[in-house]
Amino acid sequence: MKKLTLFMSCVLIYGATMAQLINSTLTIFSEEGHKFYLILNGTRMNDKPETNIRLQNLTQPYYNCKVLFDDKALGEVSKNYLPVTDPGNQTQSMDVTYKIKSDKNGKQVLRYFSATPVVVTATPVIPPDVVVYNYGTTVPVVQTTVTETTTTTTGGTGANVGVNMGGMGVNMNVHINDPAFNTQQTTTTTYTTTTTTSSTPPPPPPAAAGPCSYAMTAGDYASAKASIEKATFEETKLKSAKSIISNNCMYADQIRTICRLFTFEASKLDFAKFAYKYCFDKNNYFKINDVFDFDASRDELSTFTAQ
Repeated sequence: MKKLTLFMSCVLIYGATMAQLINSTLTIFSEEGHKFYLILNGTRMNDKPETNIRLQNLTQPYYNCKVLFDDKALGEVSKNYLPVTDPGNQTQSMDVTYKIKSDKNGKQVLRYFSATPVVVTATPVIPPDVVVYNYGTTVPVVQTTVTETTTTTTGGTGANVGVNMGGMGVNMNVHINDPAFNTQQTTTTTYTTTTTTSSTPPPPPPAAAGPCSYAMTAGDYASAKASIEKATFEETKLKSAKSIISNNCMYADQIRTICRLFTFEASKLDFAKFAYKYCFDKNNYFKINDVFDFDASRDELSTFTAQ
């Protein structure tokens, strides 16, 4: 018990030390100017799509990263364990930059671009087209709108002239319209409206129950499936499939396809039960029943998922 307490204390001290030491910055930009949303550890960072995003105050050495493009035709990019510190010294704060670019097949990918150690006393030079967010904090943004109303009053010069001719008095009211004699009076009223908003990203869309926030992308799933298929032995194939899905959640249809890669009924059932926890759309898990040859396997899976 004492050893366990000592171990937990060391873990807490190490975690607190890491949080104090690390203060990294992450910049992600699209090389081709595509606008995107950035999701870090399941939280969407920007409330509108941007082409260049900079995140400050990152206190962990790794983050799970996902890029969702405003143009749905571009798909999405996922990267687990994206490093934001020096791999050789995970307590070293870094200013890391990644770029989004097209690979040789035209698919959007996330690639390392540059990294420099963070100098605490230095003031970073941030280009004007980069949108900056402070990770995990609320930064109020004050917007001031000035409205001016101008009223112009124009008037001519008038004169009353009295003339006495032979005992007859004549009064004349003369109005001169010559611009040289006109007068203008301009009144300007200024109204100032101040609006306070927040740059804190909105909450992410509702996630599935359990450990899954997002399912694998089509590209990542295709790579995972190919990796499982390469295994020669059933046991190796099952071990590989479990390892992949425990780090990358899948849709029910994707799990069904993986199940069909196994030869034996027992392997299919074993993986189907293991994968249920990592299914993004559990309401569709009934589709897995199609892979079984025996009713007993279907009944066992139904009993397991109902628990």
